[in-house]
Amino acid sequence: MAQVTSMQFQWDWLCFSVLLFSAVNAEYQGSEVEVEDFDKNSEDTNVDKGGSSLEVTYKTPKPTGEVHFTETFDDGMLSGWVLSQTKKEDTDEDIAKYDGRWEIEPLKENMVPGDRGLVLKSVAKHHAISAMLTQPFIFDSKPLIIQYEVNFQDGIDCGGAYVKLLSKSDDLNLEYFYDRTPYTIMFGPDKCGEDYKLHFIFRHKHPKTGECEEKHAKRPDVDLKKFYTDKKTHLYTLMLKPDNTFEVSIDQTVVGKGSLLEDVVPPVNPPKEIEDPNDKKPEDWDERAKIPDSNSVKPDDWNEDEPPNIEDPDAVKPEDWLDDEPEYIPDPSAKKPEDWDEEMDGEWEAPQISNPKCDKSSVSGCGEWVRPLINNPNYKGKWKPPLIDNPNYQGIWSPQKIPNPDYFEDPHPFQMTPVSAIGLELWSMTSDIYFDNFIICSDKEIADRWAAEGWGLKKLVASANEPGMFSQLITAAEERPWLWILYILTLAIPIGLGVLFCWPSKKVDEELEYKKTDVAKPITKGELEQEIQGQDEEPEELNDNAGDGDEGGEDEDSEEENETAQGSREEEGSKSNKSGSEDEMKEADESTGSGDGPAKSVRKRRVRKD
Repeated sequence: MAQVTSMQFQWDWLCFSVLLFSAVNAEYQGSEVEVEDFDKNSEDTNVDKGGSSLEVTYKTPKPTGEVHFTETFDDGMLSGWVLSQTKKEDTDEDIAKYDGRWEIEPLKENMVPGDRGLVLKSVAKHHAISAMLTQPFIFDSKPLIIQYEVNFQDGIDCGGAYVKLLSKSDDLNLEYFYDRTPYTIMFGPDKCGEDYKLHFIFRHKHPKTGECEEKHAKRPDVDLKKFYTDKKTHLYTLMLKPDNTFEVSIDQTVVGKGSLLEDVVPPVNPPKEIEDPNDKKPEDWDERAKIPDSNSVKPDDWNEDEPPNIEDPDAVKPEDWLDDEPEYIPDPSAKKPEDWDEEMDGEWEAPQISNPKCDKSSVSGCGEWVRPLINNPNYKGKWKPPLIDNPNYQGIWSPQKIPNPDYFEDPHPFQMTPVSAIGLELWSMTSDIYFDNFIICSDKEIADRWAAEGWGLKKLVASANEPGMFSQLITAAEERPWLWILYILTLAIPIGLGVLFCWPSKKVDEELEYKKTDVAKPITKGELEQEIQGQDEEPEELNDNAGDGDEGGEDEDSEEENETAQGSREEEGSKSNKSGSEDEMKEADESTGSGDGPAKSVRKRRVRKD
């Protein structure tokens, strides 16, 4: 039974270790962004492993259906793109001009041969570049999908990588594209300091006044930092649906979603009622919840003149206190400046420094000794009457509500101002921000295939060039220090199980050995008689050999018999149950003497006779 229990305990530990290892593995894999399988969508991609990287044959992505805009920059030209020639308003003249430089370059790391992107190159400058859509997008019955890639190749200190969908207008001129150019949607990453943002802003037109107001989607409830710092290419996707819902995704994983009616700030539809701006609080309105008790009287023993602190009467001046030494002295090493003019600057005095004789490590202090202050036990402060409930309390006053004259209800905020151009209007303190593979369409399958042929290939190459498993585990632990505990447990449990299985306890071995020897071999009656006869002959031989001995011979014979008996006990007793009682030996004598069946143990019978 004990052996079964021990084996069950070992199996329980084995199962626990397997589950723990699985949890660690799942946590590590879960820390990576999940992506779809791009094999089906990348039929033209030939991927061959060579050492620690991938050798790929890249082909420029091509749209597979109706789109409103695409751009890959693989031709190395900015055809269709217009650089802004204007200036930013309300800004210093030195930095107001949009003169930031753009280049078309491959990635610095994890480069895919043949693939290029648009790169922001200047630091601390305004950048603006835009392009017209192939066909304007009208917000009617089809979704809007905007998708593009961003790589902060040198990280990001302060700057944005968002895009703007410019509102359709007859007077839209891309050469004058700047921060106040009307837009319908702004979407993309932005960061300054330690504030990591992913913007989704749309401009809603007031149906009564015609004015546009920015509506900000609530921030994603995920940690965005790694997308700005890992120097990898990430895919940003915004989908707006005609049912007034939206989804924001990074690397095809949804990080934020909601309703245009409920999950934006400020809300699209204003409140039905507002506070009356002409309403005023009455002069006799009492907002005091508590008032002083007018019937209370100051106690006679209340002394308001007692100070809050008094000198400690029990304090004693330290014996090493230096009364004659000042706490500060003029700096003996200071010299009057050569250009010091006493008529203009007054009499020069050396700066004061701490007196080295008053060092706290050597003496208690210097100068005039003053008793330290303690709290005055008799201090009560200024008397005030206690507060009681105000019988005239009317509550906190607030203006009355009136119908909102500007109230409206827009049940379809998806029906926004049509867009006809896309633009990047950015300021950055970090250069080499990489943009690539823009697409605007209405079909998610088209956007996914476009992503597979572009970003999917970059993802495969980056994954192949990542460091080994050990380095990845170290990196993961640096971001999540608690993983070190799981690593230690994952290593310690298999070692402990190995010792547990391969090094059984001594107690189990002794128990098994005892059970093996617990059953005595049966003997026949004839064998038992021969054994008894041999025992009778041994004392006779001993008496013959000791006949000529002295009086101590009997003692020697007795000692030899005891040694023989003791030897018999040690020979057989080591294998038998040491807790056998004298009653058991008597039972063995009775069973042997009667001749009924075999005896239990020859050695026990022999020792009993001796």
